[in-house]
Amino acid sequence: MSLTINNQVSVRDIAIAISNDWKNISPYAKDYLEAMKEIDNINDNFYADSAVSVVSYFLANASTYRGENAKAYKDLLKKMLKQAR
Repeated sequence: MSLTINNQVSVRDIAIAISNDWKNISPYAKDYLEAMKEIDNINDNFYADSAVSVVSYFLANASTYRGENAKAYKDLLKKMLKQAR
C-alpha cells in the first residue's frame, strides 16, 4: 500500500486501488465505490450527493473488505472525511 494522504491522493485514486485489491466487492458497496471513481476531492459533489456522503456510505457498506490494504485505504478515507468537516 503506497498511497498516503500527504501525497495529495484523490478519492478516485483510493477507489481504483480498492477495486484492484478487493476481489469480491460487496454488492452493497459496489455502487458507492463506482461513484468514488468519479470524485477527485472529498469536498466535491457527485451529482446531487456530496463526496462526503458517498464515501461515508461506502465505508458503512464495506465491512466485508478486510486485510492490511483494506485497513490502510479505509483509514485514508476516514482521514479525508475528518478534514472535510
